[in-house]
Amino acid sequence: MAYTDDAVKAKLSSLNETQESIVSVSQWIMFHRRHADRTCTIWLERMRETTVNKRLTLIYLANEVVQQSKARRKDDFLLAFSPVIAEATATAYKGATNDVQEKIRRTVEVWSQRRIFEKPIQEAVEGRIMEFDKFRSGKKTGLLGGSSLFSGGASTTSPAELQPLIPLQAAATKASATSTPTLITSNTEYDKLIDPNKPTPTPPVHAARLSALLKSLSSAETAVAESIKTRQDLIKGIEDLLGTNRAALEKEQAQLLTTTERREAIEKKKREIEDAIMRGVPATSTPSPGLDAASHVNGRTTSSAEPERPQVEELTPPPTESLTPTQSPKTIAKGTAATANHKGAGVNNQPLQHPSNGLSPSSTTATPIYSDVVQPPHLSSSDPRHNASSPAKKRKLDAEFEGFGAGEDAMAGLDDDVAELLRAESGGVV
Repeated sequence: MAYTDDAVKAKLSSLNETQESIVSVSQWIMFHRRHADRTCTIWLERMRETTVNKRLTLIYLANEVVQQSKARRKDDFLLAFSPVIAEATATAYKGATNDVQEKIRRTVEVWSQRRIFEKPIQEAVEGRIMEFDKFRSGKKTGLLGGSSLFSGGASTTSPAELQPLIPLQAAATKASATSTPTLITSNTEYDKLIDPNKPTPTPPVHAARLSALLKSLSSAETAVAESIKTRQDLIKGIEDLLGTNRAALEKEQAQLLTTTERREAIEKKKREIEDAIMRGVPATSTPSPGLDAASHVNGRTTSSAEPERPQVEELTPPPTESLTPTQSPKTIAKGTAATANHKGAGVNNQPLQHPSNGLSPSSTTATPIYSDVVQPPHLSSSDPRHNASSPAKKRKLDAEFEGFGAGEDAMAGLDDDVAELLRAESGGVV
């Protein structure tokens, strides 16, 4: 069957609720997809003219066509149905029974889940249905299981600042969905009537067509003007929200600047204190309340500055040679005697007179041999108290041993050789 307006209307009139009828008509319509715009216009006119029970079948036909087009990636009917689907769905939904309305809501939910139409078109369809539900029952009717068409929508999760924009956006979407089909219809009728290739009809027919076109253009003009008004209201609401956010932004930027300056100042102060601690210099900072530079403890004033460190002696002991003489006693004795004779040149260094009390030769000869043994470091050899040859010592010995061995020979009782040896050593004094 060739494609004509009468053929399309005949196909739509023979349509029933069976699956075979819906599939057959949808295949014929998709075969003539180059006439998609004209087919959708006739389908919308049929939706307006038919009975309430027949409208659900037309919704099922549109559902079959758009889903098959989506599956085959043919956008002809998707683009053709987008401007009229919201009005057609609202027309089918209005005045229908609860059972029919539930079936229409199921179909719209399938479109939403499978993303058949673009988001603005889908929102327009849902908005029209919810408008009827709100006017009828005072509350919005949900879909399956009581879920809303706007599941997870802005009405429950959006911030309070965006709440005033929701009705404005819904009104703009609704006005746009309403004006689009009337605008398409008026443009189509205008092109047909003004087409220079078509013959001019008789004046009465031409006047009737011009009146119909004038009415269509007037309806399109009104719809577009309403859409512009709602869009302007939405833009004004967005600008108000934008101005509020700009003022809040300027305030937050000033707060950020102040906070950054304070943080940098505290970081600088912290680095100065840490550097002073590392150098051992007390930090010059404001003293804490109640504390002065000097603290009072038990009535005494103590400075808060640290005292100087005490001088610590070295732990390494002096070498042993500085305390213990390493030379032989005889050598040290000779050196000490020579030093004493050199320092005490003005002192009478007469040899010590040994008493002749019958002591053994070993005891009498011990004095000149060991009399010059080195004294401890704290005793000087030039000290008259410790010098055996000094006059004071000699007077003391004479006083203590007065009369001891007087008039007697010190060598009496000794062997002649020993006595001679002792006399030779003493220089003939004994």
